[in-house]
Amino acid sequence: MSSFLQRLHEGRPTLMLPIRSGRTPDVVRIARATGHHAVMIDLEHSTMSLDVAAQLCATAADLGLTPFVRVQEREYGAIGRLLDCGAQGIVAPRVDTALEARTVARACRFPPRGQRSQLAMVPMLDMRPTPAAELNPWLDESTIVQILVETPDGVAGAREIAAIDGVDMLGIGANDLTAELGSPGDHTRIRSHVAEVAQACREHGKLLQLGGVGDLQLLKSLLPLGVCPLFMTGTDTDLLYAGASARAGLVLKEFS
Repeated sequence: MSSFLQRLHEGRPTLMLPIRSGRTPDVVRIARATGHHAVMIDLEHSTMSLDVAAQLCATAADLGLTPFVRVQEREYGAIGRLLDCGAQGIVAPRVDTALEARTVARACRFPPRGQRSQLAMVPMLDMRPTPAAELNPWLDESTIVQILVETPDGVAGAREIAAIDGVDMLGIGANDLTAELGSPGDHTRIRSHVAEVAQACREHGKLLQLGGVGDLQLLKSLLPLGVCPLFMTGTDTDLLYAGASARAGLVLKEFS
């Protein structure tokens, strides 16, 4: 088990910075300087290239952060390339079935557990040529696979998804789930769904993350259901807006 997963299983609060707008290593360095433990490069909601994402991942790993990438829906072909270039976690959005989840998990693991293509050099080992007998189990052990459950169908299939070998975590995307339930943004309606997915994760020894809930008191009330302490502090775009708005307000207050 990776040290990142071990930390979460121990119940230690862990901070993740989602990156949507940043395109240089500066944003990763800011994440480290502000006490984050991981970054999540968001390819689902940005036009960022794989090359930029890979460079951000490699920088994060060099700085001691765990780099995740949220890939586009059903974008299985990009997974191997991202892992080869420095990603240590893959987040697969809007997964509804065990078959879809199994496809993601197999893309992240080498045979016989999966079908990841063989290579000999990765950034995490300083690009040293490494024999497959040593490299494959090391990468399989250090790679984290998170499946996002964001629809009622995904919630219904959570037990089968959590049972899949190679899936380490499930996640609930609260914003998409509430939209699917017909009440966009009303996070008070997801308690029973969180409880159902959490139970599925407990049965199979997997972690559950809850994302998209900005109300910290509501989020705190949901943690006892079985949600792990992995917290997204806000995308870089959110934080830039908040900082710019606050600074503009200070200037106007001072000089108006």
